[in-house]
Amino acid sequence: MACALLSFTLAAFNCLQARSMTDKQNTTHFGYKTVAAEQKVSLVANVFHSVAAKYDVMNDLMSLGIHRLWKRFTIDCSGVRPGQQVLDLAGGTGDITALFSKRVGPTGKVVLADINASMLNVGRDKLRDLGLVNNIEYVQANAEALPFADNSFDIISIGFGLRNVTDKDAALRSMFRVLKPGGRLLVLEFSKPEQEWLSKVYDLYSFKLLPAMGQLVANDKESYQYLAESIRMHPDQETLKAMMQDAGFAEVSYHNLTGGIVALHRGYKF
Repeated sequence: MACALLSFTLAAFNCLQARSMTDKQNTTHFGYKTVAAEQKVSLVANVFHSVAAKYDVMNDLMSLGIHRLWKRFTIDCSGVRPGQQVLDLAGGTGDITALFSKRVGPTGKVVLADINASMLNVGRDKLRDLGLVNNIEYVQANAEALPFADNSFDIISIGFGLRNVTDKDAALRSMFRVLKPGGRLLVLEFSKPEQEWLSKVYDLYSFKLLPAMGQLVANDKESYQYLAESIRMHPDQETLKAMMQDAGFAEVSYHNLTGGIVALHRGYKF
C-alpha cells in the first residue's frame, strides 16, 4: 500500500512538473507582463497600429534625431554594393530601406518587410513621396517564418524590431536560411548601457519622460510604456551575440552606440 501511494505521489509530481514546464514554454513576455505566446503577436500589432501615424515624429523626439545617425552607421557597416539584394526586416516606416535603396541602385533590390500592415502602409507612402519606387518591394511577413527562398539576400537588416519578436531564436534561424552564403546580418537594437550612471539616467527617461511624451504627442501613454519595458526585456549585447552564433552566424561582433543604449550586431553566413 505504501509503495503504491509513493508511486502515485511521484507520478502526480512528475505530471505537475511537466505541466509547469509546458506552461513556461507556452508563455512569453509583453513588456513586463507574462502572456500566452500566441497572444504576443496581436498585442504587439495593436501597439504598432496605434503608433504608426506618429512613429517618425516620436523617433525624432525620443532620440533627439540621433536614430538617424545609428541607421546611417548600420548602412556604412553593411558593406552594401550596387546590384545587391537586401531585406530590411521590421522595416517599419522605411528609413533604413531608403538608405539601402540609394546604395544598391537600379540594378539592386530592397525588400521592406514588416509584420504590421499599418507600419508597412506608412513606409510605402513615405518612400513613394520621396520618389523611391523602382527598386523597392513591400512584403508583410513574420520574421519567424520568412516567405522567401533559401539563399535569397546578400544583406539582411533588422532595426529596432527583434525585441518585439516572440521567438527570437526562430527568427534568427529564418534569417540565416534566406541569407546567401557570404551574406551578412545586421541587428540594430536597443541594448544595455555600459555605465551604471547612464543606465540610471536612461531608466528615468524611459519610464517617466517617454510615456508622458507619448501621451502628449501621440495620445498613447500605454504603447510607449510597453516600448520602454520591451527594451529592458531584450537580451543584452553578449546574450544576443551568443544567440546569433547558435543560429549559425559566424564572426559575430557588435558595436555599442551612445554608450550601449543601442548596439549594432553583425554576423556572417559562410
